[in-house]
Amino acid sequence: MLFDVYGPNALYQWLGLAMVLVLLILLNEFARRTKFGGCFMFFGVCGAMTVYCLAVEIGAAAGAEWALANPTHTDMNSWFHYAKVYAATAGCIGFMMLKYSWGKIGRSHWFKAFPFVIVAINILIAVVSDFESAFRAWGTTWVSTEGVTLYGGWHNVFNGIAGLLNIACMTGWFGIYISKKRQDMLWPDMTWVFIIAYDLWNFCYTYNCLPTHSWYCGVALLLAPTIAGLLWNKGGWIQNRAFTLSMWCMFCQMVPMFANDSIFAANSVNNPNVNLAVSLIALLANVAALAYIMYRAKKLGVNPYKQEVFVGTKDFQKAMERRADTPYLLETEPSSATAADIAEMVAYNDLPAEGTPGFVYVAVETDVETPQRK
Repeated sequence: MLFDVYGPNALYQWLGLAMVLVLLILLNEFARRTKFGGCFMFFGVCGAMTVYCLAVEIGAAAGAEWALANPTHTDMNSWFHYAKVYAATAGCIGFMMLKYSWGKIGRSHWFKAFPFVIVAINILIAVVSDFESAFRAWGTTWVSTEGVTLYGGWHNVFNGIAGLLNIACMTGWFGIYISKKRQDMLWPDMTWVFIIAYDLWNFCYTYNCLPTHSWYCGVALLLAPTIAGLLWNKGGWIQNRAFTLSMWCMFCQMVPMFANDSIFAANSVNNPNVNLAVSLIALLANVAALAYIMYRAKKLGVNPYKQEVFVGTKDFQKAMERRADTPYLLETEPSSATAADIAEMVAYNDLPAEGTPGFVYVAVETDVETPQRK
């Protein structure tokens, strides 16, 4: 067994999992479908969370009893949780900048690599946390600042390496597109190959280092973006992941006792032998994913990071078919967009749905005027 979910509270634990999964899917739809939804969640709610957490920590520093006993202070005080919530939210805002073409940065060619950079940062945060457990308690246990007992050992090392390999599995960094109605930032080259490898690695991380939260953040939180990404939001998985991760982290910072100490709480079995088995699966999955990516890159004769390696595959084509029509993008492009910005957007958007192996956009000097918008 992976989790202690078969005791007297089993019904509530499974009900809690279903509730979190459904709510994350619905909140993701709310945040992705409109500019208001995204701004409300990642500026409004994040701002409210920041004010709340600051009030709690300032109160705790001043010795106020209400703050010292507050679960946000006692159960969510580690560097990891604060790094994660703000890194995830930064990703959400950056993705919105890309899909809404916000500002000069949001339209820049170099900023298309932002999704890779912010996802790599998020992965590295977890990798450091895994290695921290190995360093602090090799072959034994240690108690985190949040009062959670963690094992340290080879399982942390194996999964840490899996996380580093997972970063190398992100391909086609500049193949970022905008979906119909500007609802999604699309990354078509991020197919099931990466998604499965990532999910296995991240599940293992939560299992190793977040045993009191893994039932929710290792199962429901991974299923929510994956279900959407594989069924109705092809190419938008990484946006789904960032949105749901940010929302879950904000919820846990303010209401940690839902997962920690309520009738819905569920712990992993926290057994080092089980951790080791899960870590080996995650490591092997990421080795296999990277090997397949290198095979396809060699077959196509492309650089897997500057160019797309899954062109011609079913998942890639379905994602590309979700791109907005070029006329719509021209009509909705901000008036500050330059002729060069628009030329690049059109060049990428006019690629065939099956992709063009080895395509790299090269900016050219042009005297073409910016197309008129209706």
